[in-house]
Amino acid sequence: IKLCNLSDIEDGNSAAFTVDIDGKTNMVLAVRNGDRVVVYLNSCPHTGAPLDLSAGKFLNGDKSYIICSTHGALFKIKDGYCISGPCRSSSLEAVPVTIKNGKILIL
Repeated sequence: IKLCNLSDIEDGNSAAFTVDIDGKTNMVLAVRNGDRVVVYLNSCPHTGAPLDLSAGKFLNGDKSYIICSTHGALFKIKDGYCISGPCRSSSLEAVPVTIKNGKILIL
C-alpha cells in the first residue's frame, strides 16, 4: 500500500495520513529524517486521542520528539517509546514501512 512519496514529507518534519490497513481505516503519522521514515498509528496510548498539535504537526518545538497534544507526552521518534507524560513507558503502535523508488510503502 502506497502511503505517499518520500518527497511529500519535508525532511525533519511530520505529516498525517489516513490509510486502509487490513481492511480498516487508520489515521497514521509519519516522521522523516533524511531517507528514513517512521510511521505510527495516530493514537495516544493513554487516551486513544489523536496526537496532532495542529493538522499534520506532531513534533515538539525543536523537532526532537513526537508530542501528544492532549497531555504533552513525549515519544522518541525512532521507536515511539514514551519518555514523559501519563503514558510513560508505553509506546506508539508502529506501522511497518519500506521506501522503494522514492515511495513510502506500508508492509
